[in-house]
Amino acid sequence: MTDTPSGQLTVDLSDQVALVTGASQGLGRAMAIALGRSGARVACVARNAEKLQETAAAITSAGGAAEVFSCDVTDRESVDKTVDGVVEKWGRLDIMVNNAGVTRDTLLPRMTDEDWDTVIDTNLRGTFLFTRAVTRQMMQQRYGRIINIASVSGLMGNPGQANYSASKAGIIGFTRTVAKELAKRKITVNAVAPGFIESEMSAALGEAIIGEVKKRIPARRIGTPEEIAEAVLYLASGAASYITGQVLTIDGGMTA
Repeated sequence: MTDTPSGQLTVDLSDQVALVTGASQGLGRAMAIALGRSGARVACVARNAEKLQETAAAITSAGGAAEVFSCDVTDRESVDKTVDGVVEKWGRLDIMVNNAGVTRDTLLPRMTDEDWDTVIDTNLRGTFLFTRAVTRQMMQQRYGRIINIASVSGLMGNPGQANYSASKAGIIGFTRTVAKELAKRKITVNAVAPGFIESEMSAALGEAIIGEVKKRIPARRIGTPEEIAEAVLYLASGAASYITGQVLTIDGGMTA
């Protein structure tokens, strides 16, 4: 499905520790692997420990270091325990990627309370809980990179995704506010807003629908997880030290 292969950004993250939520598949897996490839020790976090092992294995087989942490991102105690475990193991925490997210798509009249709460709790509350937890360590270090995964749905809305769009718009507002709070401590906080990206979900739509989607994208193709991972890698690097409170939209020009 990929029309154009992604390049590889060269970044040195040696001696740094990264935590990626939702690292068991899709974007999270690609981000975790990219960070590990660049020398970071990676804490791979998700509910499904078995799938996380596959991500960790991909990192270690490439010469990196990774550890698996099973965690419910909506539970404060679970989040705090995970962050404490990462710091206890490696002594620091430099990069936080809040990627864990779910969808429960349906039009508003049919949306249940559970549909709403599940998406808001996982996507927005999870981002809040992990950001608050890692901020304590990063403030002590006087260094940190926090990268929150938003979506173009949070910028422009999308029918059938009132809950998802609200959660991602919330992440954008959260990102901009926390960036202002933490900038003087040398902690940057940014968001990445992907557009239509290759995934198991998109593949299930079939070539006909994918073809129609591509017509709406000026680049005439959908993105790859690796392209999102490269952007995260840049924001995690020292080269992005003066970038904070920003939303990097990666959608092939769809929202231009």
